[in-house]
Amino acid sequence: MANETVRLAEYAVGLRYDELPPEVIQRAKDCITDTVAVIVLGNAMPWSRIVVTYAQRIGAGGRSRILGATGPTLHAPAAALANGTLAHAFESDNLTRPSAGVHPGATLLPPGLAIAQERGNTGRELITAVVAGFEVMYRIGHATKHSNEKRGFHAPGTTGPFGAAVAGGVLLGLNAEAMTNALGVAGSMAGGLMEFARSGTGAMVKRLHLGRAAEAGVVAASLAADGFTGPASVLEGEAGFLKVFCSEWDVSDLTRGLGTDYATMNLCLKRFPVHMTAQTGVQAVLELQAEHGFTGAEVDRVTVEGSERMATINNIRQPADMMMAQYSIPFCVALALFRDPRDPASFDDSALTDAAIRALCDRVAVTVADPPTRVPGASIVTVLLKDGLSLTREVEEFNGTPARPLNRNELRDKFTTLTRLRYGGEAAGLFDRLQALETETDLGWIGA
Repeated sequence: MANETVRLAEYAVGLRYDELPPEVIQRAKDCITDTVAVIVLGNAMPWSRIVVTYAQRIGAGGRSRILGATGPTLHAPAAALANGTLAHAFESDNLTRPSAGVHPGATLLPPGLAIAQERGNTGRELITAVVAGFEVMYRIGHATKHSNEKRGFHAPGTTGPFGAAVAGGVLLGLNAEAMTNALGVAGSMAGGLMEFARSGTGAMVKRLHLGRAAEAGVVAASLAADGFTGPASVLEGEAGFLKVFCSEWDVSDLTRGLGTDYATMNLCLKRFPVHMTAQTGVQAVLELQAEHGFTGAEVDRVTVEGSERMATINNIRQPADMMMAQYSIPFCVALALFRDPRDPASFDDSALTDAAIRALCDRVAVTVADPPTRVPGASIVTVLLKDGLSLTREVEEFNGTPARPLNRNELRDKFTTLTRLRYGGEAAGLFDRLQALETETDLGWIGA
């Protein structure tokens, strides 16, 4: 009987577009559409320009685009590196719920699109590649029990190369043996450390973890296509990914429900450009404001009860830069009481120096919920107003989760908001074209 790595490879190469349920195809298109928008937004960030300049310097001469950028088209690895980094450049990229420590859009679309543009693949082929990568990568992430981050690894930097290799391998037409090798190579390209969150310095590197994962997938799949080999037990082996990167794991999760249960339906779209742990807290204060009509100036203090991680890693009272600010629950909650957190423009440099936001940030306490919240990632938020009124709301799911999905108009609104500086009035038409991606026979126009 084939081991788990081989079974995942066999599943990926056997996946066919015509066999996918319509709702899975739609979720894949939502993932792709959303990711195009966040890459275009990320391209405008100053830290992104460093990566774009580097990618253009080393990768010129290919047919793959950096989305939203001017300049030459690139070879696929360089384009994937840039687009993967840009996708994670402003905390707007999609995830999954339940969380599995994966960022599907940032690690599946950049390598898939880079190879598709290089080879002339169709929209249907790209959708199939994204679903295959999603199904494999989510299961790998779920099998880690998120213990890779407990050990200090940034989870999507470790799981991302596997999903990226699968997406790239599907578009390259790998057979099962070659796909197994692609996974084997990807395992030795996994990485990404959480020290940026502990030290409060060097937060730019967090963005790079997703870019490196995307690039690794292109390299792993391309090498495997030419006969390069990697261990066929890279995931479950004694010195494989789970036992080296994780402190706890469940090998059976790697293939549970494979071919019957679509993890792609767990796609979670962010509506606020803040870290996942801050989403429910921001949602809660917005709902309390809408119901009770108070302003940020009327708030005396806020308490957010949630997970241990929220109360430790993401409990950053005075972030030094915007990247750490978006990682900080106190800052994101404070900002949401004064500005529209759905608009990335609210998170500009002026927010860091806004006296009202900074003052309230010091008065946002993040604690461990006792007893724990019923749903992981939920927040119990209590807002104490200066007149003594205390208001509490628990939010288990925020707008964009599978339980509270964004409808088409909400997804369109996010897309046009994020791409307005680059595409202006053309953004709505681009959104519609991406939502009909299965009709496209060539993808060279994406990012032009």
